[in-house]
Amino acid sequence: MNLPTNDIRKIGILRALQLGDLLCSVPAFRVLRHAFPEAEICLIGLPWCMSFVRRFKDYIDRFVEFPGYPGLPERVYQPLTVVNFIKQMQEEKFDLFIQLQGNGTYVNPLTELFAAKNLAGYYRTEDYCPDQNLFMLYPNFGSEIKRHLLLMEHLGLQAGSTDLEFPMTDADFAEFVDISQVIPAINYVCVHPGSRGSWRRWPASYFAQISDYCYEQGFQIVLTGTAEEKSLTNEVENLMKHPAINSAGLTSLGAMGVLVSKASMLISNCTGVSHMASALEIPSIVISMDGEPERWAPLNTSIHKITNWLETPDFKEVMNNVSILICRLQK
Repeated sequence: MNLPTNDIRKIGILRALQLGDLLCSVPAFRVLRHAFPEAEICLIGLPWCMSFVRRFKDYIDRFVEFPGYPGLPERVYQPLTVVNFIKQMQEEKFDLFIQLQGNGTYVNPLTELFAAKNLAGYYRTEDYCPDQNLFMLYPNFGSEIKRHLLLMEHLGLQAGSTDLEFPMTDADFAEFVDISQVIPAINYVCVHPGSRGSWRRWPASYFAQISDYCYEQGFQIVLTGTAEEKSLTNEVENLMKHPAINSAGLTSLGAMGVLVSKASMLISNCTGVSHMASALEIPSIVISMDGEPERWAPLNTSIHKITNWLETPDFKEVMNNVSILICRLQK
């Protein structure tokens, strides 16, 4: 299906999710910007996404906060707020609105109420489909990055690269300078034991053992995380035999990007920071605890090693992957 490209000057995208989800969408955003260089592109997302829009200003022009909706777990909603949001979306008069949230079970009827000239996205055969031409069956397989590019191709847009991005600003580097006195300049490994869901966290004792091994191979260990994850990084630090630098709570998203960009390697759960390492081409060890490694794994398997812990809970496999990357780093 080919879109009427000459008539599209205002595009809305619904993607009200977390960092990793948004980073995996960047290749699709890049395709849209290339196809519609003069259009205004607006991202409808969770409150934190305002900073994402500022970071990816080359692809997205504007941010609108998503208030939540029945059936979506990301945010508690208030009925009146949702009603006002629908009115706001109607007043936007989008030429094209893309439902990039997911398979569409809950949000397809919502997005149709926005009254965009063209409405596109995903649907399931057992659910309502607003437009049989501009909607495609949700590809419940393969990489999250490629899923969104498949939708772009379905809309008749030129296929784009799967490369991720994480642009950094002068402010990011300036903020990193403020904390750099406690972080080694070279030869350090970032260890990120946190994740938004507790069920997606590899045991702290395993992170400690891997960290000690890296230290014994000549690398300083920098434990990373949010302020809320400080207790978790403290646990890993206390379980380690060797010293570590605990930076949890010290870095904003941008400073974290700089920290990862200067690291020799990242070891983490399958979470937003793992996609950041992929974008920055920093070697990584990723432990997938949610059973979807084929969906979220970095595509460059030469420098990124992922373990499907639910399928193969083998500590030796993770240690072997660490050894492989360290050998490459030491050459």
